[in-house]
Amino acid sequence: MSRLLLTGAGGKVGSELRKSLNGWKDIIRVSDIANLGEARDGEEVVECDLGDKDAVMKLVEGCDIIVHLGGQSVEHSFETILNANIKGVYNIYEAARIHGVKRILFASSNHVTGFHNQETLLDAKSEFRPDSMYGVSKGYGELLARYYWDKFGIETAAVRIGYCFPRPTNKRTMSIWMSFNDFTSMIKQVFETSRVGYTVIYGASNNKQRWWDNHLSSYIGWQPEDSSEEFANDSEVLKDTPDPLHPDTKYQGGFWTSNGAWEDENK
Repeated sequence: MSRLLLTGAGGKVGSELRKSLNGWKDIIRVSDIANLGEARDGEEVVECDLGDKDAVMKLVEGCDIIVHLGGQSVEHSFETILNANIKGVYNIYEAARIHGVKRILFASSNHVTGFHNQETLLDAKSEFRPDSMYGVSKGYGELLARYYWDKFGIETAAVRIGYCFPRPTNKRTMSIWMSFNDFTSMIKQVFETSRVGYTVIYGASNNKQRWWDNHLSSYIGWQPEDSSEEFANDSEVLKDTPDPLHPDTKYQGGFWTSNGAWEDENK
């Protein structure tokens, strides 16, 4: 019997994947720190704080593969990010090592490279230029995943997710939008292909405007089908006329690059 663990199942992306991945494996174990309600057919529901090592050890037990979306998903205090995104991702990988899980999809973020200019085409070898403490934490997760592959043979696809929402909302998100359908197909391909090793995949659909090149992970075999072009004439996109000299327009991380320290702005 195959069992998929989906962490972060209460978030916007996790909620969609909870639906689209249901039935793909015999059992999907969904987890979040928030209440996920009653288990659906083919589900196990486990509430878990990722910073609690013992709880994560129990969470991972009996699972074959992991889609790790869980953690703090936006900028916040260092203490919050430390528990959810630093301790949390370590606990997941250590539990995977102990319980023999051999393949993980780790939800990283485009904010790992947010301070690259929008004119720069990035690939998996582009240097880290995080635009936030959140981005820093995702860079840590990628390095940790690399370590667990080199030392313990746990394969990881680190997905630098762009803008995974129902539709793009401005010119920046037209370049980095990823549909839920394409993310679902990526997840399935990552776990169905014969070998992953350690790789970085930029999470974007087949958009006309693009900042990212996935040729270094092309051996995975994922081909996105959707495109942001279908929203090119939406009113929200058309009315967006950003200042070309503003950091929000200059950098790939958008407004994240111009925000101050979270602690200073939330005293």
